[in-house]
Amino acid sequence: MNSQVSWVSELESNGKRYRYYALDKLADERVKRLPKSLKILLENQLRHYDGQNVDDGVIQALLDWTDTATGGQDLNFSPARVLMQDFTGVPAIVDLAAMRDAVARQGGDVSLINPQIPVDLVIDHSVTVDQFGSALAFKENVAKEMERNVERYRFLKWGQSAFSNFNVVPPGTGICHQVNLEYLAKVVWCREDGDGLLAYPDTVLGTDSHTPMVNGLGVLGWGVGGIEAEAALLGQPYSMMLPDVVGFELKGGLKEGVTATDLVLTVVQILRREGVVGKFVEFFGDGLAELSVADRATIANMAPEYGATCGFFPVDDATLAYMKLSGRDADTIALTKAYCQQQGLWREPGDQPVFSHQVSLALDTVEPSLAGPSRPQDRVALGDLGKVMREYLAEKGKTVDDYAGIPDMGERLHHGDVVIAAITSCTNTSNPDVMIAAGLVARKARARGLRVKPWVKTSLAPGSKVVSQYLSDSGLQEDLDSLGFDIVGFGCTTCIGNSGPLPEPVSKAIDDNDMVASALLSGNRNFDGRIHPQVKTSWLASPPLVVAYALAGTTIIDLQNDPIAEDNKGNKVYLKDLWPSNSEIHEIRKIVSGTMYREAYQGLLNGTEEWQKLETVSGDTYNWQEDSTYIRCPGFFDQPGDRGEEMPPLRGGRILGLFGDSITTDHISPAGKIASESPAGHYLQSLGVAPAEFNSYGSRRGNHEVMLRGTFANTRLNNRLVDKEGGYTRGPNGKDVLSIYHAAMKYQEAETPLVVIAGKQYGTGSSRDWAAKGTLLLGVKAVIAESFERIHRSNLIGMGVLPVEFDKEVNIDMLDLDGSEQVDVIPCDPGLAPRQLLRLIFSRPDGSRHEVLGRSRIDTQQEILYFRYGGILQYVLSQLQQ
Repeated sequence: MNSQVSWVSELESNGKRYRYYALDKLADERVKRLPKSLKILLENQLRHYDGQNVDDGVIQALLDWTDTATGGQDLNFSPARVLMQDFTGVPAIVDLAAMRDAVARQGGDVSLINPQIPVDLVIDHSVTVDQFGSALAFKENVAKEMERNVERYRFLKWGQSAFSNFNVVPPGTGICHQVNLEYLAKVVWCREDGDGLLAYPDTVLGTDSHTPMVNGLGVLGWGVGGIEAEAALLGQPYSMMLPDVVGFELKGGLKEGVTATDLVLTVVQILRREGVVGKFVEFFGDGLAELSVADRATIANMAPEYGATCGFFPVDDATLAYMKLSGRDADTIALTKAYCQQQGLWREPGDQPVFSHQVSLALDTVEPSLAGPSRPQDRVALGDLGKVMREYLAEKGKTVDDYAGIPDMGERLHHGDVVIAAITSCTNTSNPDVMIAAGLVARKARARGLRVKPWVKTSLAPGSKVVSQYLSDSGLQEDLDSLGFDIVGFGCTTCIGNSGPLPEPVSKAIDDNDMVASALLSGNRNFDGRIHPQVKTSWLASPPLVVAYALAGTTIIDLQNDPIAEDNKGNKVYLKDLWPSNSEIHEIRKIVSGTMYREAYQGLLNGTEEWQKLETVSGDTYNWQEDSTYIRCPGFFDQPGDRGEEMPPLRGGRILGLFGDSITTDHISPAGKIASESPAGHYLQSLGVAPAEFNSYGSRRGNHEVMLRGTFANTRLNNRLVDKEGGYTRGPNGKDVLSIYHAAMKYQEAETPLVVIAGKQYGTGSSRDWAAKGTLLLGVKAVIAESFERIHRSNLIGMGVLPVEFDKEVNIDMLDLDGSEQVDVIPCDPGLAPRQLLRLIFSRPDGSRHEVLGRSRIDTQQEILYFRYGGILQYVLSQLQQ
């Protein structure tokens, strides 16, 4: 293998010279046939070659990849930067502050705990739709957001002053992924390194699972847990396996009237069936030329929904066009083209890299679609929704004829009626075509005198101020306002579960009559209990369809054939009467300009007057407030230490939870409403916090006492150990039905270790580090499942919890568990090693036992080190103090 210096070359762009690590210096023809996403990983390895974290074997494995097209080699990846949102960012900064305290207690240099690479935290998850359907909604929601979160925001302002390389984008600016796509991402990064300008690919790890959205711009990045991001920003490489790469060929173009949302729901369905968990997906084919970067970003955004680590789109002319449109400077655009062409990262017509596997989609076969009622991969054709909902209601023993009177409205609420219609989420609000289409549907409906049904809560929450600018300039915002789609805030809102309360009469009608209410949102997730606790079916759809269903007021309808409503002349109005043509959309899209983007992002870090007035303390360490209900110092770093080189056996464990398939991180650590009668609700009330001031679990992630009590507290959770929906389990005596929190505390008093057992795809969904932190604090030592989603598996290891996968021949049903068993997890070989074999022994009270095999899902040598020290941050802390 050549030396690192011999890999460096030079290029010129716009009169400037740049050094870069040139892949062609490897003098290996196989580099040309690598997927472009792996070329970026290869460059990353050359640039960080040190003989230890990156050695000859890793580089050789990447070169050999084209011969086998399979992954498996350990790999340490060093991103250019880290992206955070506030729900995950606040606990991350709490951890850094606690680490500084730990260093200070030992007399060390607290400045060692500081980001080593750029970190941007965008406050986007905290605004809630309390007010809607009025011109004052935005102002009132923002004021309420500031009032509820002032303590968290002061803490983040302290972090911005205490840490270097750390920027906080204030609330009311946009959603982190849209801000990343439109402004933060460089595509090609450059920096002074002592020898001049060094150019290299922009890569990013984000604490939100939808970080892959920026893959649509040709930036390689994906979501990780907060604890992994903390390690990365502290200079630790991200441990991963060299992935398989699935090639997804796109052919032709979309039909008239079909949106990027319809396309991505189709892609999600296809790839979930293929099985791409832990894999890269790279898009190629002539169909890419028909997709704008905004369309590509919509597809890339939902990589977590199709299960992939990322969904990558190579750089091409569309990339440069978007960079120009979004106001990037000429030097950055020129460097992007020159660098990507030199490195073989530029998409050329007919490109055919080697892939592990290929799938193909003819774009002209995509049809208008929705997904639901509770999973984004369950696509339903637009015309079939009414039929699917009728079948769903029949399964629940209900009929479409059932209704409840809505107090004070003089209206009837039927099963399947839409009570929430939300244009939300960066997935779609980053795409001018679908946003303009929504505005045009509203314009045509307004012209016909149509109104949204009175029981529908409407909202529009753009992911950036650019959206509000072009909607305003085109007059479309007035049309949307006329139907109640006034702007309620610039943030995730309904997509994250911050949909706010339903109007009291609607809420009462649902609760008193057990109505099956529906939500329509242009988001990316619709898991049980996520959107709103009173909504039982949630449907993902494009923004124009959200408007259409708000007008119809029900999901028991075939919008392709049934009339939506009658106009002011008594004529039936159909969807085809309201749906805009592509030419209408494109005509209005002409007003979108680079000036809009530059103006929207000018003074990005300044924030509102309220933000600027926030006073905060300064200092290298944080002054924790004992009476705080939002920010508390966790005890994760009180006893760091090396566990040794052997896998500790677990003996006499008890089962805290027995779950089925597709348990999401929403089930494990909900982000939404805190119920007053929940353990977290009781805790807050004991501190004098009234239920009206609870805020949400997501906003309280800086308080481990709340989050511990909120672990497994989702109201839609089904624990097979008890016949009761919600966060309940059997107590230690096997008879009492207790909250999972209270049962865990009783087990802790008896020093009894706990396990969680689950089916397939455990930990799907958001990259919530608290889903692992809360699991640890409950006393769970191991999670045993049929399979894991990537991010949550890593998070468990990052907190020192052992993820165990059953042998392929084993499933939870065949074990016939009832919670009375004692569980032993015994290594077949005591030495700690990646993916080592384990004996899983289930002993019953009658003396019988069932023994099966499992395998540790600690996959890499780096993860072994993290587990030995009880977690990533404990390991990092020990290394920094040496």
